[in-house]
Amino acid sequence: MNERFQTVVYGSILALIIGWVLYIGRDVFIPIVFGILVVYVIIGLARLLGRISFFGWILPLHIRYYLSILLIALGLVEGAYLAITNMDEVVALGPKYQESLLSTLQKVAILFHMETDLTWTTLRQEILARTNMQRLIGSIIASIFSIIVSILVMVLYASFLLIEQRSFSTKIDNLSSDPRNIARIRQLTTDINARIGAYLALKTFIGILLGAISWMVMAYVGLEFAALWAILIVLLNYVPYIGSFLSVLFPVIMAIVQFFDLNEVLAVLLPLTVVQFLIGNFLDPYLMGNSLNLSPFVILVSLTVWSGLWGIPGAFLAVPITAVMAIVFSEFSGTRPLAVLLSRNGQL
Repeated sequence: MNERFQTVVYGSILALIIGWVLYIGRDVFIPIVFGILVVYVIIGLARLLGRISFFGWILPLHIRYYLSILLIALGLVEGAYLAITNMDEVVALGPKYQESLLSTLQKVAILFHMETDLTWTTLRQEILARTNMQRLIGSIIASIFSIIVSILVMVLYASFLLIEQRSFSTKIDNLSSDPRNIARIRQLTTDINARIGAYLALKTFIGILLGAISWMVMAYVGLEFAALWAILIVLLNYVPYIGSFLSVLFPVIMAIVQFFDLNEVLAVLLPLTVVQFLIGNFLDPYLMGNSLNLSPFVILVSLTVWSGLWGIPGAFLAVPITAVMAIVFSEFSGTRPLAVLLSRNGQL
């Protein structure tokens, strides 16, 4: 058997095994990877505070870490508060949305010449007849509990990783007795830290900018829950390609339910689309440049693969994981061709 063909076969089998392990162990791996990314964000914030003359001068590094953790915790608390507050408002405005939705469905029924007259009672009966409410409620409660547990585990991982970070340099020094290997490992970790750190920092900045501009647009139009949609837009910015589409789709659906007026819906749709287009096609490429050196096609494929393996969390993690894989592949002669294929222009 040809040696190269044998290598391809063995590599394919290994890739399938790794994919299977990642799929069945997603409940274990997802909090770990998110914990690592949280550490990147904490370290990035601490370094940013260190560059500010006042904070860098009077605050030691560990205090800046604590301050970064406090800022992230405040952000999470604020997000949870907004979610709970807006949930109460949704309940209070439920009858209004009910009438608007029913009016929309009635017009659709007339458009398609449906014989049955739609009322909220008949619609609810139809839905309940096809839905096991006990199973649905149980599924929702289980999902919420799973999210809470995953966040707690993620925070635990991030805490221990921050503690371990102080001894990480010593561990690298003791990995090998060959100074060349040590230098190579240090270069690899430095490259990963620089690229992933820059990616997360720039994506966070662009996401906050997108969220702020989108909030101003939605608040000006009078769209309800504008702050909550703005936070969702910030988060969706981390999902390549599809995130931009969803950042426009969700507020537009809300505008349809709230206003049911074409002019008002267009007043939400057009500005949000323009903002996404301008930032996504001009500011984002200008700031990001070639920081990750990944092909757009590879990013799209990685989004599909990691979403299939890990669901929604995989969509958020696809780009950082693929970037790390490309950097690691580039360091070994056997996998270097794969790194070339993953790159944007074939240059490593």
